[in-house]
Amino acid sequence: MDKTYLDTTRHSCAHLMASAITELYPKAKFGVGPVVENGFYYDVFVQPRLTEEDLPKIEAKMREYQKAKLPFIQLKKPIDQAIELFEKREQTFKVELLNSLKEKGTTRLQTEDADLPKSADEEISLYQTGEHFIDLCRGPHVESADKIGAFKLHNIAGAYWRGDAHNPQLQRIYGWCFETAAELKKLEEQMEEAKKRDHRKLGKELKLFTFSDLVGPGLPLWLPHGTILADELENLAKETEFQAGFQRVRTPHIAKEEMYKISGHLPYYADLMFPPMVMDEDGHKTTYYLKGMNCPHHHQIYASEPRSYRDLPVRLAEYGTCYRYEQSGELFGLMRVRSMQMNDAHIYCTEEQFNAEFLAVIEMYLKYFKIFGVEKYLMRFSTHAKSGLGKKYINNENLWLKTEKMVRDILVKEKIPYEEIADEAAFYGPKIDVQIWSAIGREFTLATNQVDFAVPARFGLLYKDSDGTEKTPLCIHRAPLGTHERFISFLIEHYAGAFPTWLAPTQIAFIPVGEKFVEATNKFATNFKNKNIRTEVMSGSSTVGANIREAASQKIPYLIVVGEKEASGDDWAVKVRGTEDLLKISAEKFLEKILEEIISRQE
Repeated sequence: MDKTYLDTTRHSCAHLMASAITELYPKAKFGVGPVVENGFYYDVFVQPRLTEEDLPKIEAKMREYQKAKLPFIQLKKPIDQAIELFEKREQTFKVELLNSLKEKGTTRLQTEDADLPKSADEEISLYQTGEHFIDLCRGPHVESADKIGAFKLHNIAGAYWRGDAHNPQLQRIYGWCFETAAELKKLEEQMEEAKKRDHRKLGKELKLFTFSDLVGPGLPLWLPHGTILADELENLAKETEFQAGFQRVRTPHIAKEEMYKISGHLPYYADLMFPPMVMDEDGHKTTYYLKGMNCPHHHQIYASEPRSYRDLPVRLAEYGTCYRYEQSGELFGLMRVRSMQMNDAHIYCTEEQFNAEFLAVIEMYLKYFKIFGVEKYLMRFSTHAKSGLGKKYINNENLWLKTEKMVRDILVKEKIPYEEIADEAAFYGPKIDVQIWSAIGREFTLATNQVDFAVPARFGLLYKDSDGTEKTPLCIHRAPLGTHERFISFLIEHYAGAFPTWLAPTQIAFIPVGEKFVEATNKFATNFKNKNIRTEVMSGSSTVGANIREAASQKIPYLIVVGEKEASGDDWAVKVRGTEDLLKISAEKFLEKILEEIISRQE
């Protein structure tokens, strides 16, 4: 099915659900109901509040409508008549949207409102679904409910009206919708598997991270096992970046307000930053912010000494800690947090060097994809819109067109899978959002690459060219491993917690059969630890069987039970995670094997 038509059916399914809710709960008030990945949602205010147990009843009513071929009928009304209609129906949220449209010429506060009228100058488009539901909507919709396909309501979440915590809290009811029942079943199976792989669940079971009310929401605490994951990722990044000519730097966690004003992050990103800290310094008030991004700090490092064209490219890298004030309702495990460690770097280069540098960044991504077994990926290439110049974007169309062409040409030449999206660039240049898919087919946003032709000039960053003139470098922002928080949450799902040996918090476990073999077991473990292999001896009061089950639950790659034969020097019978077979191998050969896996970072 064509994606545009599929989105239309999903939008119609949202209206079908709203119509069913209206018949079952006549006092229900509706917010917005857009299409999202795999389906739709609708925000609704109902008293008493809906529960998961109510969803089958709503779904059954929707199927009645589908069987009856309920039509979707478009109506057109002048805006005052539309306001009067929704006032009579006590749809206060729709009235608010229409009044906003009448007074300001737009309802658009956020992308959720995308299906609403764009202008008060046009007649208002409404859609009626059955006897009970009329919605403020541009459409289009399918002709009738029997054209919708397979659907299922699957979740209820909280959502503030228009994303503002000062507004009423609505309930967001989610549904899936596909052309066929087979497609819907496939997604249901995938989501069932995703529950087993949920990074929050496995993060707790594998003792990777925790949260504390005393520390604060969205501020993860990395436990020893999780810290090993983060350290291994940093080691990988350091090695890779060293080979690619990057220099490592460190920057503080706070900075003066003035720097963020020069960069342009203030006031535009103020809502995403923690509140300012005003300090009295020598009788003067100085305002500081927690670091929301690393780039302005790196610009100051570049500016710390004169630069020549011979010095370029300058590549500065840091696993920098950033702080973003995500709304409490948007926090989600490690995926959406307020404190994050970012695999950040900034490349300062001449225009002539840009192609080679940008291509090297893409190649670094491809190297990481191979290491982690990422088979499906996509670059979402976001460009500017002319209408946003001077408002949403830096007002220099020639540079926009030039840098966008440079990026596009590289993607095409290297046959990198990408899609181009207009009007979603960063304010200072085009960007690429890197999308990857986990082993069970779920999509994640890994990181963002950005081309910056504006902010270096704001900071007066210069280099002396071969002809003696001073020029401003281009800057490439890149973060191939994203943040520890987001990437580790992806890896937990991708591997279902069964990390490859080089990444596993515990790489090998020894279990003595009894007290008699503890000394021999400790000697084996010490030998492996001396080779920097993360080793655990599981003895104590637990039985051998209990220790084996514990090692399996912790998803340790290799397990060796030490008894008479092992202690006397015979070949080991190594239990390999994920198999029932035992690997018969000498201690020396096994040591070689595991070292090779670790050094080569075998998946």
